[in-house]
Amino acid sequence: MLNRITLPVTPFAQNCSLVWCSATNKAALVDPGGETERLLAAIAERELTLESILLTHGHLDHVGATGELVAKTGVPITGPGLDDAFWIEGLAQQVQMFGFDPVTAFTPDRWLKQGDTVTVGNEQLDVYHCPGHTPGHVVFVHKAQRLAFVGDVLFNGGVGRSDFPRGDHATLIDAILTTLLPLGDDITFVPGHGPESTFGFERRHNPYLR
Repeated sequence: MLNRITLPVTPFAQNCSLVWCSATNKAALVDPGGETERLLAAIAERELTLESILLTHGHLDHVGATGELVAKTGVPITGPGLDDAFWIEGLAQQVQMFGFDPVTAFTPDRWLKQGDTVTVGNEQLDVYHCPGHTPGHVVFVHKAQRLAFVGDVLFNGGVGRSDFPRGDHATLIDAILTTLLPLGDDITFVPGHGPESTFGFERRHNPYLR
């Protein structure tokens, strides 16, 4: 079983997810946007072993603690897609754009693409490429538990911004309609910000998807 808790971090209240395999106690952090010590404390409190960092996309509020976490733990960084490399390479510029304190630079150990899989202990997450918010944005789906970590693609009642460099609204909506929603109405998703929802609820009620 894949266990999880949501840890909103930074003034942007970005939903970092701590996920772990109940059989092995091996864990991953999905989108550690900041507050490194708080994230490490959550891991230690549960007596987990951090084995990786999973990134949906390269925006600073989702990756800000990554470099510092790697310096402290040595774990590999997986994701996002290669087309988001320019965001990660431009972290210093993002710090100025978003008004953050300086962060530690990093380079992912593995870039992801549609059809890849990642593991957390004995649990497997499938990778879906969902561009539009950023060009290399990926989504992680645990099919057995009908659970998705969607970053800033889809929100409860909204969708991601597309006014950043290389963003595109039509591409974003197409990714939601043709890649995510067909996975099933019963999938619960953790968005990058705000409350959780299901694909079915958003398909029926999200004004951006009508």
